[in-house]
Amino acid sequence: MDNTALTALTYGFDTFYFLICGALVMWMAAGFAMLESGLVRAKNTTEILTKNIALYAVASVMYLVIGYHIMYSSPEGGILPSLGFLIGSEHTPEAVLAGGDDAPYYSLRSDFFFQVVFAATCMSIVSGAVAERMKLWAFLAFAVVMTGFIYPVQGFWKWGAGFLNSAGFLDFAGSGVVHMAGAAAALAGVLLLGARKGKYGANGQINPIPGANLPMATLGTFILWMGWFGFNGGSQLKMSTIEDANAVAQVFVNTNMAAAGGLIAALLVARILFGKADLTMALNGALAGLVAITAEPLTPGAMQATLIGAVGGVLVVFAIIGLDKLKLDDPVGAISVHGVCGIWGLLAVCLTNPDATLGAQLLGIASIFAWVFVASLIVWSIIKAVIGLRVSEEEEYEGVDIAECGMEAYPEFTKS
Repeated sequence: MDNTALTALTYGFDTFYFLICGALVMWMAAGFAMLESGLVRAKNTTEILTKNIALYAVASVMYLVIGYHIMYSSPEGGILPSLGFLIGSEHTPEAVLAGGDDAPYYSLRSDFFFQVVFAATCMSIVSGAVAERMKLWAFLAFAVVMTGFIYPVQGFWKWGAGFLNSAGFLDFAGSGVVHMAGAAAALAGVLLLGARKGKYGANGQINPIPGANLPMATLGTFILWMGWFGFNGGSQLKMSTIEDANAVAQVFVNTNMAAAGGLIAALLVARILFGKADLTMALNGALAGLVAITAEPLTPGAMQATLIGAVGGVLVVFAIIGLDKLKLDDPVGAISVHGVCGIWGLLAVCLTNPDATLGAQLLGIASIFAWVFVASLIVWSIIKAVIGLRVSEEEEYEGVDIAECGMEAYPEFTKS
């Protein structure tokens, strides 16, 4: 096979791999929808499902219109992004076949598809944290700004060759860029929104509000676990060489082991603290391990990855308990899973990657969190002033399914 044919073949293969990984990440949207709808009360299920499928559509359009350009067409090493629209021209055969280090090795459209599903994932994190009391249209209005501007700006700082990348900040697949960013936006919304009615008592007691469908929540976790192989594996960007193929295999193994370590650790901690095997803590433990390994799923060995995930599983249990004590109501534990464990994952990079420095990692954590939290707080505040964030007490009591969507997910269980 001559070099031209080989180049065309590897270009096609890496593009195909990129697209398949993007499809796996897109499938995570279903995982978030199932997880969140399983962890809320039955009367709020339809609205949660509507939010999750609608935010994916909003993210797709906003990232096409402006977000992708901000993230990947802004000045190298910069802080302020350039504003532009749409994706740009596809790579020409001449550019691909020219060879050399600067020649593209996968389709530009496959890159856009892979990146847009990451933007949607970031927004999905927000959905669960504000569940059961936020207006649907307030949430979707925020999704427009988050996926079109807030997320792409900090994404440019690292993955678009902005100042964090120049400073040496490392985030392989997005413990900070995706997960901590989503948690920061969620935290800002929760602070303005307040807790669900009845969650916290006057004397400081915390009243559990159990989810309606734990089989669905478990299915959602399995879907997310599966989709994460595309999330982390696709971030290697190619696998047509022996080195890249071996790297992808290591990433898959580490991703799986971190989830396993996180689940086992969370289950054990819950057993010690509560005297029972808490399924919801186990599910969040698996996700905590996945978030923790996402910052660096390549350089650890499999046992190291398991331990990194296990630390995430321990952290998430105490973080969920701690947020409850602070009366920050997060129905699905999203801020703990994606925020606390996202930070842990970024710090854990220093344990296995010799190129990482603690200073650069702390700079990335502080910059991403500050930008997303402050920008989100401003946007949430504007939305609150214009249309309001929260449904009425009566609508919350009756369930946001009827108030926001006019239909129920489980009508056969509705009282007459």
